[in-house]
Amino acid sequence: MSRLRTLADPDYMPALDRDVVRLHLAAGLGALDHPPRILLLYGSLRERSFSRLAVEEAARLLILFGAEVRIFDPSDLPLPDQVKADDHPAVHELREHALWSEGQVWCSPERHGQITGIMKAQIDHLPLEFGGMRPTQGRTLAVMQVSGGSQSFNAVNTLRLLGRWMRMITIPNQSSVAMAFKEFDEAGRMKTSSYYDRIVDVMEELVRFTVLTRGHAEQLVDRYSERKAGAAKRDAASDLTSRSIA
Repeated sequence: MSRLRTLADPDYMPALDRDVVRLHLAAGLGALDHPPRILLLYGSLRERSFSRLAVEEAARLLILFGAEVRIFDPSDLPLPDQVKADDHPAVHELREHALWSEGQVWCSPERHGQITGIMKAQIDHLPLEFGGMRPTQGRTLAVMQVSGGSQSFNAVNTLRLLGRWMRMITIPNQSSVAMAFKEFDEAGRMKTSSYYDRIVDVMEELVRFTVLTRGHAEQLVDRYSERKAGAAKRDAASDLTSRSIA
């Protein structure tokens, strides 16, 4: 069973002014041999989840800009440490999508002045390293939030901090949608507004930064401390091997 959401009407963007859209955003910034691969995460399980609706608007824009997108549905994701050794299909799938991605979008509602538990749970299920692979390091990240009241930046500030902690390249631009219940129509589509325009800005920037950095990700996150630790492990392994031979 796939936990990827199916995006309805991916080509329908009523709030977008196509006369001023630029489709070749990353021309000249890097190799375009394959579309940028973007994983989108949202932080609410409500039937009418505004963080999910905002992510879906972002996904449509990313597709328009030439990206390949995946939206993860966290409905059956367990809490961190709830399942022994994180051995749960939803956790495995989330990590597979993270490894597939070259960039990510995180969008959380603001609840009690912070990101939601389901948003944090998804991030907590993405370790810095497992099996010699790194599901977040060197990937680009765009952060967004939706609020029930006046505009706030608490959630995006936390997501930005988490992105740095996960060693991601968090882009400068961000989106915060105030009174989100007013910004979407009955069909769940975002209305024309400066909030929508900002999401367009953020997705444009994410595509550019992803193409610009993806070919250099390993070099950009190469660290002296990790090389030193790796050398120590190799020396220890070599010493054990020589002892066993002797």
